[in-house]
Amino acid sequence: MKKWIGRLLGGSEKETPVPEAPEEEQDEGQQDPELGALSREVDATYYRWLTAAAGYDASKELQHRILDGVRMLVHDPDSAAELVPRVPELIPKLMRSLMDENLSATELSRELAQDTVLVAEVIRESNSAYYRPLTPIKTLEAAVMMLGLNGVRMLLARIALRPLVRMEVDGFARHALPIVWDQSEKCAFASSMLAPGMSASVFEAYLAGLMQNVGLVVAFRMAGRHCEGGRMPGSSEFGLRLLNISRQLSAVIASHWDFPPQVAEAIVHAGRPSTPLAEALAHGDRVAKLRLLIDAEVIPADDPFVTSGLDNFQRRCLGKLGDLDD
Repeated sequence: MKKWIGRLLGGSEKETPVPEAPEEEQDEGQQDPELGALSREVDATYYRWLTAAAGYDASKELQHRILDGVRMLVHDPDSAAELVPRVPELIPKLMRSLMDENLSATELSRELAQDTVLVAEVIRESNSAYYRPLTPIKTLEAAVMMLGLNGVRMLLARIALRPLVRMEVDGFARHALPIVWDQSEKCAFASSMLAPGMSASVFEAYLAGLMQNVGLVVAFRMAGRHCEGGRMPGSSEFGLRLLNISRQLSAVIASHWDFPPQVAEAIVHAGRPSTPLAEALAHGDRVAKLRLLIDAEVIPADDPFVTSGLDNFQRRCLGKLGDLDD
């Protein structure tokens, strides 16, 4: 996957510098206190739910061993990137075509028509509850018209990273991976919906949302080497530290794969938003986690996390995410 996204989105052939990961202990003091406290509460609730069936009171020594292992990978992007699947070769070719803003629906349809699986994916997406067409869409060109250039870009990005959820994994990762991917998809949609109101790029927000949990997948795979019987340390304090370090790892892998620099920066700074893109990602991540917690009946739809923690548009975004599963 290295270099293709950067080149296709207007980057260069040169190495992209790895974003500097802030110390996890500093995050809380450098963000808005109210947003920081809310995000931590949501993250802690999400982690407790994610590990509910496998969480246990692990020793401090074991917790530190897992966190130190993830932290070491933050400084070793080559090894980290090797722990996740690579992108299918077809996607870069199609993304190259999508860089032309003047590309017509007919021309784009011709490019997509080279792969029957992609044709089916595009038509299925255009008929989803998210787009809600008035009449069923049956042709590829009509589907492309419905999705638009950005919609097709987002679909291809999702297909490119989908192998993550199909990895052969053992232990806790086998349970967690589908849930983490579901959260990633919802985070990507939420971040892209929130991006315009924050003057951030819709597509970059989508990419950041899809990519931000890649480090967590790696972390869960690593934890499986230390925890027997598919278990996972269940403490909220450990979970918050793991989520934070994993986000730093995601940013390092994104940079290593030559994602746009601003995407990697948004991921590494989403814990303490300092740019419009990082802010869109932070809010999108929280909305997506709340969607999963509500759907799992961990919290009610009128929980203060929602009624007090989200503004009107974020609550509408929360409702829109419910359509993704239809």
